[in-house]
Amino acid sequence: MKIAITGGSGFVGQELVKQLQQQGHEIIILTRKKNHFINSIQYIQWLSKDSVPENYLEGIDAVVNLAGTSINNGRWTEKHQKEIYDSRILATNEVIRILKVLKKPPKVLVNASAIGVYPASTTTTYSESSTEIAHDFLAKTVQDWEQSAISAEKLGVRVVLARFGVILGKNSGALPMMVMPYKFYVGGTVGRGSQWVSWVHVTDVVAAIIFAINNEKLNGIMNVTAPNPVCMKNFGETIATVTNRPHWFPVPAFILKIALGKKSQLILEGQRVLPKVLLDAHFQFQYPTLKRALENLL
Repeated sequence: MKIAITGGSGFVGQELVKQLQQQGHEIIILTRKKNHFINSIQYIQWLSKDSVPENYLEGIDAVVNLAGTSINNGRWTEKHQKEIYDSRILATNEVIRILKVLKKPPKVLVNASAIGVYPASTTTTYSESSTEIAHDFLAKTVQDWEQSAISAEKLGVRVVLARFGVILGKNSGALPMMVMPYKFYVGGTVGRGSQWVSWVHVTDVVAAIIFAINNEKLNGIMNVTAPNPVCMKNFGETIATVTNRPHWFPVPAFILKIALGKKSQLILEGQRVLPKVLLDAHFQFQYPTLKRALENLL
């Protein structure tokens, strides 16, 4: 297949490109840099004044939209929050514009999203059929992001909204920062410890995206989380077990709020989210349990 990817140089994007190449697909990455080729991958400039990416995208079979400023970098100042929101809406709106002008739009758009749309809760379990929506910055971002992407359905494009959980990778994502205190023998429960962490191994994220591209029955919301979420206390205890380090030094919530500001909600609040759509479609998780995932990554 011929697959166009935005955000191809990011954490998930790099792993996705690697896997798609190994499977023999033709890859086009939309980038802010000038047009060029590297290792048989075509890089096409977009989101710049004079760029016309649509001229190079006729005949594509699928689009994977992963573009957006990372939510993990820096404090959540008003400026950073605006960058997080604007980058996602701008990129997705441009994807839709491109699809509208193609003579033959692709069959599927897999658009990144986030489980942050669900309200924080220690008692509720969410699936794709859940209608509860949070009333905060992340939820607002996700709602508008998804609303833009879903408009591709009017063009006859199948749209999959991949709501990512906490993605775990060896050198990127949330895991390195979570593991660091344990390396120095000061790891412990963060906040109350009862908040849920709906995590997922990056390998399963990539596999789920490719699964969504290939499975014509999938459309709409698709939670991309492992089938076994854990509470924060158990997450820390599992890190301690796998790294053979103690789990004893608690981190009070107020310290994180002082250090991270509004961004602390990513750690101090959480949701128990299950990937019912993927499970019902018989998707096989390579890392269904946290212990197996951490043993692979650490």
